[in-house]
Amino acid sequence: MCGMPQPPPVRRTVTRPSRPDASMSLLTNVMDHSLDDGYAEAAARRRAEGAGGMPKTVRARLGLAAGLVLAALVVTVGAAQARVAAPTVAKERQELIDRIDRETDAADTLETKVDALRDDVGDRQRQALKSSGGGDGADLVGILSGAVEVHGPGVKLVVNDAKEASGGGNGDPRQTSGFSDTGRVRDRDMQRVVNGLWQSGAEAITVNGQRLTALSAIRAAGDAILVDNRPLVPPYTVLAVGDGERLSRRFQDSADGLYLHALQENYGIRTAISTQKDLRLPAAPSVIVRTAQPSTKNAEPSTKNTGKGTS
Repeated sequence: MCGMPQPPPVRRTVTRPSRPDASMSLLTNVMDHSLDDGYAEAAARRRAEGAGGMPKTVRARLGLAAGLVLAALVVTVGAAQARVAAPTVAKERQELIDRIDRETDAADTLETKVDALRDDVGDRQRQALKSSGGGDGADLVGILSGAVEVHGPGVKLVVNDAKEASGGGNGDPRQTSGFSDTGRVRDRDMQRVVNGLWQSGAEAITVNGQRLTALSAIRAAGDAILVDNRPLVPPYTVLAVGDGERLSRRFQDSADGLYLHALQENYGIRTAISTQKDLRLPAAPSVIVRTAQPSTKNAEPSTKNTGKGTS
């Protein structure tokens, strides 16, 4: 046993655990050295020369104290002024709100009075129209002029934009090359529909509740259709009082009815017509006729209100 060679001793190396932030050396360096070395040296040099820190002389310290007192005084005065002015600003704002509310209420009251006066004028016009003619002739004139409410059989015609209609268009009815893409109902279309119903025997017509008279106008404002200067939105419901079956048949066979059918076939305009047993149409808001006459004083045209209805 003594002659056997001894194995060499085994060396064990102890490995130290790595730091958890070893992979973040750059971030660690930034956190440990937040101040650049050049700035640190400059700060140390200023401290060595006595240039940093609080003022050394009494005069400098008094100047610093006076500056701090002045800054505090400015902040205090500003806060006090804002506190004093706050109630005044709030009061002025509330007064402005109250004034707006009063003016709004006054405008609503005036609008209510205007509507009441307009209704009263309309009633007086209708009464005068009835009393001036007398008999069935006056009733017929009142119906045809739109001065009285009517009810009876007729037709209901609904005209609506195409399903794929877009919001484009420049308001030029039926003249743009892109109308086939928009598929919108134009004022010219509604004019032809209404005229076709009149020619087919309609006695009274409304469009979306607006009674049409001899003074009515169907116009366009951009892409919107106006009836007596009131904008309408689709679908456009046209009610016409008359002999329902005969009125429906004559309209569909007329040139205007065929025109509407062509719009449906070519542009996707949606239409639906049906006969009704009893329709109720309101009276027109006003049937005032104004005629221009030459003035005897300065030979300039003037406007005279005749106050008569038209048939």
